[in-house]
This record gives sequence, C-alpha cells and structure tokens, in this order.
Amino acid sequence: MFFEEVDNALKEICLEIGKRYEIHFVEIGTDKDHVHFLVQSIPTYSPTKVVRVIKSITAREIFQRVPVVKKILWGGEFWTDGYYINTVSRHGNEDVVRQYVEGQGKKEEYKKLHSEQLRLF
Repeated sequence: MFFEEVDNALKEICLEIGKRYEIHFVEIGTDKDHVHFLVQSIPTYSPTKVVRVIKSITAREIFQRVPVVKKILWGGEFWTDGYYINTVSRHGNEDVVRQYVEGQGKKEEYKKLHSEQLRLF
C-alpha cells in the first residue's frame, strides 16, 4: 500500500536524522494528511531549527525513496510552510502529548509509526 511505503520510509529517515542531529523521536503519529512528532533534542537547537531539519531532510529523502509522491502532491511539496510547535518540560504534560501523538491515524488506513527503538523510556 502506498501510504504504508511512505510511513515506513518516514520512520527510517527519522531514525537516521536522530543519529546524525541528536534529535530523538519519542513518538511519531501519522494521519491521512499530517504527521505529529514528539521529539527531544539538545538545548543548543532552537525549536525552529529542529523543525527545519526534520522537514527538509524528510521531504528530500521521501522524494528519493518513493518518487511517485512528488507527482501525487499538490505543487510537488511534501510539507506545508506552517507548523505548530510546543515545548514540554520533564515535569509537565509529556504523557498527555505522547498519548495524543500515539493516537493519530486510523488503524484500517494508516500504520502508526511507533517502535520500541523510538521509545525514550
């Protein structure tokens, strides 16, 4: 299935990003037309830098690994220009955010991108 191929590629790419850029993907949740990430990174990276790294590398790699995606997408862009970002403190509401991201997607249509390798705890 096309979406499963993209989901699997996205997961692999995120694991590679994590190794190279010290961005730990705690959870990845996908839905029909969007993705939610719960990430942890080093303090010297601003939230904007984290988003920029994730969006640029995943888009480039998805287009290389699953070329048909570029033909299907409106305007040939993988990500929209906008994003929402929020920070979570260690003593804040990380569990609430984690549960929300875990719950993304419809079981019958989209495979959740979660594995034990992505778990922080």
